[in-house]
Amino acid sequence: MFTAGAESLLRQAREIRDEELGRLCSRVCALLGREDWGPDALDALRRLFLIVSATKHGRSLSLTCDRVQNTQQLGLVASVLLAQGDRKQVCSVGQCALRVLESRQPEGPGLRHLLPVVSKVTNLAPDALHEEQTNTLNRRLGDWLRHASVQQGVAHSSGGFFSTPRARQPGPVTEVDGAVATDFFTVLSTGQHFTEDQWLNVQAFSMLRAWLLHGGPGGSSTPDADDRSELEGSTLSVLSAASTASHLLPPQERLREKAFEYCQRLIEQSNRRALRKADSELQKACLVEAVLVLDVLCRQDPSFLYRTLSCLRALHARLCGDPTCVRALLPVAQFFLHHGEAAAVDAEAVYQHLCTRIPAEHFHSPLLALEFVQFCRASLPLFGRHLGVLRSSFPNLFKFLAWSSPPLTAEFVALLPSLVDAGTAVEMLDLLLDLPCLTAALDLQLRSSQAASEKPLWDVSVRAAGCLEAFRDPQYQALFQHLLRAKASGTTERLVPLHQLLQPLAGCARVAQCAEAVPILLQAFFAAVTQFADGTLTSQLALLLLERSDTLYEVPGYQARVHKVLSSQFLALCTRRPSLVVEQAKELLEFVGSLGGPHGGGHMLTSVVWAIGEYLSVSWDRRCTVEQINKFFEALEALLFEVTQSRPSAALPACPPQVITVLMTTLTKLASRSQDLIPRVSLFLSKMRTLAQSPAAGSAHGEEDARAVLTRATELLNLLKMPSVAQFVLTPSAEVSEPRYHRDTNTALPLALSTVSRLVERDAGLLPG
Repeated sequence: MFTAGAESLLRQAREIRDEELGRLCSRVCALLGREDWGPDALDALRRLFLIVSATKHGRSLSLTCDRVQNTQQLGLVASVLLAQGDRKQVCSVGQCALRVLESRQPEGPGLRHLLPVVSKVTNLAPDALHEEQTNTLNRRLGDWLRHASVQQGVAHSSGGFFSTPRARQPGPVTEVDGAVATDFFTVLSTGQHFTEDQWLNVQAFSMLRAWLLHGGPGGSSTPDADDRSELEGSTLSVLSAASTASHLLPPQERLREKAFEYCQRLIEQSNRRALRKADSELQKACLVEAVLVLDVLCRQDPSFLYRTLSCLRALHARLCGDPTCVRALLPVAQFFLHHGEAAAVDAEAVYQHLCTRIPAEHFHSPLLALEFVQFCRASLPLFGRHLGVLRSSFPNLFKFLAWSSPPLTAEFVALLPSLVDAGTAVEMLDLLLDLPCLTAALDLQLRSSQAASEKPLWDVSVRAAGCLEAFRDPQYQALFQHLLRAKASGTTERLVPLHQLLQPLAGCARVAQCAEAVPILLQAFFAAVTQFADGTLTSQLALLLLERSDTLYEVPGYQARVHKVLSSQFLALCTRRPSLVVEQAKELLEFVGSLGGPHGGGHMLTSVVWAIGEYLSVSWDRRCTVEQINKFFEALEALLFEVTQSRPSAALPACPPQVITVLMTTLTKLASRSQDLIPRVSLFLSKMRTLAQSPAAGSAHGEEDARAVLTRATELLNLLKMPSVAQFVLTPSAEVSEPRYHRDTNTALPLALSTVSRLVERDAGLLPG
């Protein structure tokens, strides 16, 4: 498995002594303590990693941050201690970081190495900071957000001959559109170089939402009228009256006020036309975060709500007309979900736009797909009476799933129970079975709409010229429109023509990935539906399983995997409602008569035949008649004859032995309920026993499978020699579910089977009379 050199290194790592390992750890610590790390540090780290991975030595480091003064080293040591997860160490790291923050001026160098540490500490141990420390950090964050320098940083001079003081004079920061900034610095301000407090501004915003959530709605701050910022006298470009008044607020409320102003400025900056694509992407990300922060602020302090509404209404109107900012619509919608009544917004219109246009137009964006589905999951408790909008839009949501099934399967498994209801269950099941076909149709939709100059989002190795022509053909437009519909239609369509047209795309990797996810989704679907399905819905689902079992999109391996799920779920539906067999006798007869042999390994056929033998009985449904039993017997007899007499081929492989044994058992069960059929089934079972003993059966099915068929045929023949006992054994009463039916050797099934065995053996002359 490993090369000789690798084996030698592993052996050395496993045989290392504790003293040598201790010396290596000391050397690693010394190397990491230097200002510049060279190749020696990297080599030592690699060796230590190999030793720890190959042995059972402890994976924790005995480090302390108490004596570390360099903020960069403190950040590195803290990251190790926090990763080890010891609560005492987490609290100790938090105290060290806060001491450094309290002892330095906000413009001091190196503080930005500590903010990620503080953010991680508050996440791991929310109560690690004292009230005064929390107030201090609230003040510092507010200052960094609102009072960062509006002049660009000074470039680091190389000290060359042509370096002049004039060349190093900093200019003002600019907006993303190139205009000189006339308001305070934010993460969207641009420049050639940045000062330390500007970097702190960026970091403060990155941890702002988590810190606000940590502070909570009540907070721990107390009013302090004399509180003043360390930077209150700093020179700033613009200071609003609201900002000046905010100095009189408690630290936490002051931070909220600064955060509100910061987010308002970001929203204004996001409306500028960026000169660079990277800045345009940053605008979108900052807009999302700004709206999320405003949502937190309004939930913690309702007084912000009325100052935010007009801004967000205008923002929502702008975003609806800008397809490039579609991701920002999700936090806006979440804001309206949280504050819908107070916001006096037509929430249903917002959700309709969200669920209708976004999945249909942007299903090919994997990041948006994940965020959209996670938004739906997180917002389920808030949808309330608008949940119907989400449920009726499941065909659109499934476009995300069809295109990006690997990362979204688990999300949809969790979301499905909330999406499905009695009104959409049948249509949803139908679409789940056609999900790989939907993937292929979405592929064609992209091929037909995307400009040739753009980077293709489809599999370019698959040629689909004929499929594209069919996609544009008016003859198939209705079927494609149904498959690509945005909302539930209340109907199901047979898409067999599309399956044939889209067959060239069945080999696409994306289609294959989607096909692998369908069985998992089907299990989740039925687990949810069975919680509320009544008799009518159960019958509809069972009928759909019969109809769709032989009309699946032909993706390699897809039919066999889906048939396993459908067969088990069909049995579960029949167990819940045994009268299904009598109520759908016509459909079951058509299913059995139209097969011509088992498909997909025979799973569906086996389940249907077993259900017929188990539940086609007066004991389960008084409407069952002898005529029905005779019709099913003739259909199953013909099917068994066909699958046993036909010669296996590539088109029709050999029938699995479990199908044959279930068919024989079901025929015997039906004969025990209509005893005129006993001679026919006895003759057939005798032929089956002879056939199973022939050399041809052994070569076609294998010796073990032929022996299983022979054993089952012999058992059933012996049982039929006593018809009354056969009926008792093969058609048990409802008491079969009670333990006494199996444990009481005097009155129940064990006694009947024992008696039959002895009598049959006696008749055969094996025991003395």
